[in-house]
Amino acid sequence: MAIPLADRRILVTGGAGFLGSHVVEELERRGVPRESVFIPRSAEYDLLQSDAVEKVFSDSDPDVVIHLAAVVGGIGANMERPGDFFYHNMKMGLELMERARLQGVEKFVTV
Repeated sequence: MAIPLADRRILVTGGAGFLGSHVVEELERRGVPRESVFIPRSAEYDLLQSDAVEKVFSDSDPDVVIHLAAVVGGIGANMERPGDFFYHNMKMGLELMERARLQGVEKFVTV
């Protein structure tokens, strides 16, 4: 039998952004206590760096990760430097997935 999401610690990267804030609202609407949702801020955690990713996992000890964070720059910047954005977003995702695997996270969701 699956344990209810409301009983899980959930790490939501990008949880303060447009999409992430709606996901966090939906989690709360479904009964997940706000104190069970950890939303890292880029000012505290540079998710491109292994040590920062390790720290966010140490600080949040998640059962579930919902990865919505991204390096973004708008249409003009994306057109000028698509490789930079692709590389940084892939690196962030890989760092997070690997740490989740090493830590035994039950569920990892990414967009």
